[in-house]
Amino acid sequence: MINIEGIITPIVTPFNRDKDQTINYDALKQLIDRLIEKGVKGIFILGSYGEFHVVDDDEKLEFAKKTVEIVNHRVPVYVGTGGNSTRNVIRLSEKIEKVGADAVSIITPYFVSPNDKEIINHYKTIAASIDLPIILYNIPKNTKINLSKEIVAELAKVENIKAIKDSSGDMENLKGYVEAAKGTDMKVLIGSDSKIAPAIRLGAAGAIAGTSNLITEVDVNLYNALKSGNDEEADRLQQEIEVLRSALKLGTIPSVMKRSLEFTGIPVGPARLPVMETTPEVDEKIKEMLKHYNLI
Repeated sequence: MINIEGIITPIVTPFNRDKDQTINYDALKQLIDRLIEKGVKGIFILGSYGEFHVVDDDEKLEFAKKTVEIVNHRVPVYVGTGGNSTRNVIRLSEKIEKVGADAVSIITPYFVSPNDKEIINHYKTIAASIDLPIILYNIPKNTKINLSKEIVAELAKVENIKAIKDSSGDMENLKGYVEAAKGTDMKVLIGSDSKIAPAIRLGAAGAIAGTSNLITEVDVNLYNALKSGNDEEADRLQQEIEVLRSALKLGTIPSVMKRSLEFTGIPVGPARLPVMETTPEVDEKIKEMLKHYNLI
């Protein structure tokens, strides 16, 4: 059984600058090796930073297979398999299980707005169809659904629902999840990089931190400082993330992150259309940010 904790990186999906924006597996290996070398506790593919919404199911399967091969059991591999159709999520999750992923992350439906009973049934039906651990993914800004602590308490009773990632940014919401998980083996993970320190202090087990694609050492050292009780250092490192977070607002996710990684030598390519590449003006601001972190 995997230990879900620490800094888990929701990696960008590297694309080539060709007509079909195909996946660049050489860049994938470079990125994964660098992240593991710097101490992340998991590789998470096909999340929001991984552009899951513009990647075909066949591509997702091949991408997961290659990621599992590259990681080679050094850390757990988490795969986003969520969608609006319970049937399709089950089909993809079953295939992902066969290629050797360690867990799947399943976002709430994001086009329709199911009621509480339907959401619970959605997750329970999926959980009954696979053996892999499941991480619930709550990101109400994008889905218009916020999982209540009552829903989480009910789903925490399901044997293979093992964690929830909360990207609401609401500490009261996260606190409710921590309370709902008490007495179970469900872990709570923070998905808002600006709130890693307060979340860990509230009882979160770790962070699925998009910023760790780039400033890996800052995020890993932040987590380590929190676990060792070095609050002053933790607060300093939490504030240090804000320089990157400010730069990320200069473009549509994940364009700025991908351009930043390219400037550090990992050719992850552009975001897939309709998200466009950064402008020369934004590139200059990205370089300023990278200089702050001594990355170029």
